[in-house]
Amino acid sequence: MVLTAQHKLSRRERQIMDVLYRMGRATAAEILEAIPEPPGYSAVRAMLRTLEEKKHIRHEEKDLRYVFMPVVSREKARRSALSHLLETFFEGSPEQAVATLLDVSARDLSDEELDRMARLIEDARKDGR
Repeated sequence: MVLTAQHKLSRRERQIMDVLYRMGRATAAEILEAIPEPPGYSAVRAMLRTLEEKKHIRHEEKDLRYVFMPVVSREKARRSALSHLLETFFEGSPEQAVATLLDVSARDLSDEELDRMARLIEDARKDGR
């Protein structure tokens, strides 16, 4: 799956989406308070409009304020982003992505995390047959 410009998010747009996924729904003012080193209120409002145009979020009017919420689940967004990452940097190869991830972070992974990853691989092997 190749992401179009409509689906790609800027750093600030990703920050806003992170806030909305974490909170479930939020006003522009609440989002402004929750993002690090926030831009001005009008910039946040402009980014919210852009995210709506890209069909990532929608809004409802409540007590004369717009309340924003994600349109797609965080899991679906993760899958889409990961698919784009695999295609862009790893020639579509999950094996290359996992090898790179382990190369970069193996020393930071606990035995429990490595065991869980091994179980996930074993489960995938079973499901694939």
